[in-house]
Amino acid sequence: MTAQRADVPMADPNAQLERALIDEYLRSRGYELRTLHELPAERVKQLLREASLYAAGKLTEVEARASYVQDIHGAIGRE
Repeated sequence: MTAQRADVPMADPNAQLERALIDEYLRSRGYELRTLHELPAERVKQLLREASLYAAGKLTEVEARASYVQDIHGAIGRE
């Protein structure tokens, strides 16, 4: 028998965190994602670009910390 593959794309495990970080950035600037449509298109584009860069940087930091913790646990297990 062969297993059938679901045609459902895999969810990005960091997608929810990325969204939360984008929301956090926007709130820190006095905006909410749900109300951006009220702003001029260029301002929305700028804010979303900045929020994306912020989220990417924070996600990189989280991944680096996770890697560091894994390295520590691996080193402890090898002692």
